[in-house]
Parts: sequence; C-alpha cells; structure tokens
Amino acid sequence: MDLHLTGKRALVTGSSSGLGEAIVKALAAEGADVVVHGRDRDRTEAVAAAIRSGGGSAHVAIGDLATDAGADAVAEAALSGGPIDILVNNAGAYPHRSWHDVTADDWRQTYEVNVISGVRMIKRVVPPMRERGWGRVIQIGGGLAAQPIADLPHYTASLAARHNLAVSLARTLKGTGITSNIVSPGAILVDSVERFLTDLAPERGWGETWDEIERNSIEELVPNDVGRFGRPEEIAAAVLYLSGPLADYVTGTTLRVDGGTVKGVH
Repeated sequence: MDLHLTGKRALVTGSSSGLGEAIVKALAAEGADVVVHGRDRDRTEAVAAAIRSGGGSAHVAIGDLATDAGADAVAEAALSGGPIDILVNNAGAYPHRSWHDVTADDWRQTYEVNVISGVRMIKRVVPPMRERGWGRVIQIGGGLAAQPIADLPHYTASLAARHNLAVSLARTLKGTGITSNIVSPGAILVDSVERFLTDLAPERGWGETWDEIERNSIEELVPNDVGRFGRPEEIAAAVLYLSGPLADYVTGTTLRVDGGTVKGVH
C-alpha cells in the first residue's frame, strides 16, 4: 500500500535508539525525508547514516528538549532543510520510582522531559503547518495513561498528560488540515527490555530459550491477549498510518497497539 509519504518531512524526537529509531527508519523507508533527533551526536549520526545507506534521506538535530535552548537548537536544525509536515513526539524517560521513593524533583523532571518537551516542539513546529494547511502531530503515549499501576506514579501521570494534550491540540487545530493523535504502545521488546528479561529469567524460572522467557515473562508481568511483547516495527506501522493522508479523518484519537493489554472498549 502506498501511504503517500514521499516528499513529506518528518521529525521524530528521541530517535537515536529504541522505539524512535524504528519509527524514523520506517518513515524513511516509505519515502519521507526524516530528521533524526537525539542528545548523543554519535548515536544520532549513526541512525541517519544507516538510513542514507539504505537509500533514504535523513538529517540530524541534536539537543536536549528538556530545555528551551535545546528545543530551539533542534527546531532550527530540523527546519533548516524545509518545513516539517509530521512531528512525532517520542522522546521521554521512565525513571523507576515508587510512591515511597519518588521526590517532587523527580515529578518535576519527568514532566519536563515527557510533557513539556513535546509542548516545546509543538509550539515551534506546528505554526508553519498552519500556514500550509496540512500537518500531523503524533504523541507516543502508553497504556499506563489509562490503567495506572502502583509504581511509577510520576511516569504514568506524565503519559496521561501526553494523551490529554494531544486531544486538546486536536480541538485547537479544528479545520486547519492538521491532525493530532496518540499511538499508545503496550510492552515493547526493545534491546534493553530483552536484556533485562534474559538476565532475570533464571531467578524467576522463566526458562532458557527466548520463546519460553517471552511467554512466561509476559504472563507474569504484563499479560495480554496476544501473549507476547510488541515489536518496535508494530508501533512504527501505526505511526505510518496516522502520518499520511489516508488518516485525514482521524484526529483526537488514541490508537492502542498493546496486544489487548488495556482491558476496555474506550
């Protein structure tokens, strides 16, 4: 299927590794001119180089979106090659803290990184979209926004804020040709998760092969109807759909890609 992304320019924040890397590579493979963002120049340049070696078009933007100066630098670099049509706010962090351990400073920093960083990019990238009458803003959220757990209260609350602001933005962009949506992943198998589970498997008795470890760990930690972890490419596929004109009639929506982890009809 042609998703009609050739000629579009996309900025994916936090795309020097993990989920963001999968998204930016998928957009490039569909013909979009992409901007790879990260704080570490070497890792960010490596992703861009891999895209170029595969025949794609990729540029680099370096900066810490938790600061105004960093956001300015990223926006300037991203926009220097032309206007951005697709903004994917993926950058974020999930420091592991419980209600007992988390401090007010932890809450503040988590909101700075997970919520305000996205707002900074929206404020810098969306106004030119308005002038052209077309654009896409996609927040990468998560199921914990709707079904919080006891731990990670600062992180789950920040996810809820990301979902909320995306819908508010959709209402604000009414009639502009710009849509605002959320892709809400479940538990996704990035490299760090696989290493963590493999190291933990002997202690938990999950088995020795990866198939056993995945099946048993998902059942114990994050049960879902599919019975496995999601893959980064599956989240990227959802982003691709929302990024193109085939999704012109979709806005203010949460697209869950979680194997049925969230138990609800909403």
